[in-house]
Amino acid sequence: MDLDDNRLYINRELSWLDFNKRVLEEAFDKTNPLIERLKFLAITASNLDEFFMVRVAALKEQLEAGYNKPDPAGMTPEKQLDEISKEVHKLVKKQYSCLTKSILPALNKEGLFFVDFNDLNDEQKDYLYQRFTEIIFPVLTPMAIDKSRPFPLLANKSLNLAVKLKGTEECFAVVQVPSVLPRIMELPSNENGRLFIFLEDIIIAYIDTLFAGYSVKSVLPFCIIRNSDLDIDEEDTEDLLKEIERSVANRKWGSPVRLELIKDSDKDLREFLVEMLDIIEEEIYEVTGYLDLTVWMNFSSVDGLENLKHQPLVPQNPPFFQEKADMFAVIRESDQLVHHPYESFDCVVEFIRQASEDPGVLAIKQTLYRVSGNSPIIQALIRAAGNGKQVTVLVELKARFEEAKNINWARTLERAGCHVIYGLVGLKIHCKAALVVRREEEGIRRYVHLSTGNYNDQTAKLYTDIGMFTARESFASDISALFNYLTGYTRIPTLKKIQVSPISLRQFLAKMIDNEIDMVQQGKEGRIIAKMNSLVDQDIIKLLYQASQAGVKIDLIIRGICCLRSGQAGLSENIRVISIVGRLLEHSRIFYFQNGGDSKIYLSSADWMPRNLDRRVEITFPIEQEDLKKRIIKILSITLSDTVKARLQKKDGRYFHLDRRGKERIESQLIFYEKAKAKSNK
Repeated sequence: MDLDDNRLYINRELSWLDFNKRVLEEAFDKTNPLIERLKFLAITASNLDEFFMVRVAALKEQLEAGYNKPDPAGMTPEKQLDEISKEVHKLVKKQYSCLTKSILPALNKEGLFFVDFNDLNDEQKDYLYQRFTEIIFPVLTPMAIDKSRPFPLLANKSLNLAVKLKGTEECFAVVQVPSVLPRIMELPSNENGRLFIFLEDIIIAYIDTLFAGYSVKSVLPFCIIRNSDLDIDEEDTEDLLKEIERSVANRKWGSPVRLELIKDSDKDLREFLVEMLDIIEEEIYEVTGYLDLTVWMNFSSVDGLENLKHQPLVPQNPPFFQEKADMFAVIRESDQLVHHPYESFDCVVEFIRQASEDPGVLAIKQTLYRVSGNSPIIQALIRAAGNGKQVTVLVELKARFEEAKNINWARTLERAGCHVIYGLVGLKIHCKAALVVRREEEGIRRYVHLSTGNYNDQTAKLYTDIGMFTARESFASDISALFNYLTGYTRIPTLKKIQVSPISLRQFLAKMIDNEIDMVQQGKEGRIIAKMNSLVDQDIIKLLYQASQAGVKIDLIIRGICCLRSGQAGLSENIRVISIVGRLLEHSRIFYFQNGGDSKIYLSSADWMPRNLDRRVEITFPIEQEDLKKRIIKILSITLSDTVKARLQKKDGRYFHLDRRGKERIESQLIFYEKAKAKSNK
């Protein structure tokens, strides 16, 4: 079988859209609490915005540059854009069907109503007029469009109103809906329930006050999504930080890639927008409801809706981490594993905090990719520098959509006396590692934390990740060598325990897959379980196909993109692919190789994508302590047994819920939480 045959691969972009459809299924699922369904709907919209800002924008750039080479699935950029347009139009229709036909009627039953201005009584209209004149009107700016005043440059993701006016002649204007004001406003209490109205509806009701002497003929709300990928010249720039700052400042003014507007709108206004924005018909998305579904995430935080949400999963302290625990003593005793968010991220924060204040600590080195807005990790690093520790922080400035925040943190850390490295030219530092160097009675000892997820105390409550603490010298020397490689001029280090991309990870994965093939050829069982966010790399997929053909049993737990086709006779009948989409975002990367009975288990910051294997600095590290190995195997076993949130990839690449008939109801995320709770209470 020709493993280069494009029929053996699924297009990356269409696979991602399939993932977003799985998220949308959660919004339709009536077993989820109502506000949780609304949040899933908002997540699909946010995902879609980013997809257009980055992926669709990149395909358009390729097409405009004359690049028309097919991808591994045989699709050219032009073909991909055509298929994306078809799929997204269907997806958007489903989004609004979910909102208008399912969720909004259900909210009404709970006494929550979204009203039209014309349905309000005089008292309610008077209340809104007062709010309009006092709060809204002062921040509105009507922008006329004529020969002396061209169409304004409207920011990415902004909500605007196109206005058709009649004076001495017909003319047009634009009013931006101010993002500094809440988009959903609650009216005074009503005996029939709680009433809410959208900001743009209030503005439209009183928009004539902005155009004295003109008659407002029609108003059309619209949203623009623009190309927001950064254009960074890493090779020739003298100052990477300034170059990224420049690109971030220009991001919101990229070329339009999607126009969203209300269906059956004024034809003149529609034609006006299409001409002004120079957008094609396939890039126009007409909807039957409120624009920009991400607004519903904000609504989900309104007070008084707790009965319509999940009971929160409160992260538990792992058994080794109790009040006033000496983190260094605990880690010296044995390696420790933490399963977030079931187990609290507080132990990671405490590790850095204790290091910042411990008189014996000489140095702290850490990578930062995405951190929270008020990061306790960064505060601890600042205190460490203030306490005279040598603090080195690798801040990745190119973390997508976190660039501005990371620039600010980098400067804050520098001002505090930390040594800050701004990433590397041509590579993103995506690995998650912290190293603490401590003077003890026996001499210098190094403590290490490695993880599959970011040092972000907020996402650590929502993303499933696994971290490990260790004081073993073999790990410490590897991490020290890696930091020296990243911060200075030194040759590629020889590493004992960890695998690093782009140095060795690709070759290591090929070796481990080949080893399972060898096991089968020796008459033993070959077995691979790999959990990750995305599987895209064609060379890795080919190796998995070859392993399946040899008889290796393979389970892939892939949340998002999967370009591999499972269950194909003579190719991948030994491969099963499942995707779990639940209340928490599956984010941990776990690789299990049976190795003839002497199993090898690794955790990683890397997905199996070209960018992770070739263009990012990633770490894959082994779990060697027997009790921790057993725990990881149990995590994989429970995940694979999920009958509630798991979806199985079929031969055609689509995903379906597993057949639950006659099966025990197993929701893996809830089981992990209950296990963490039980261990914490012992």
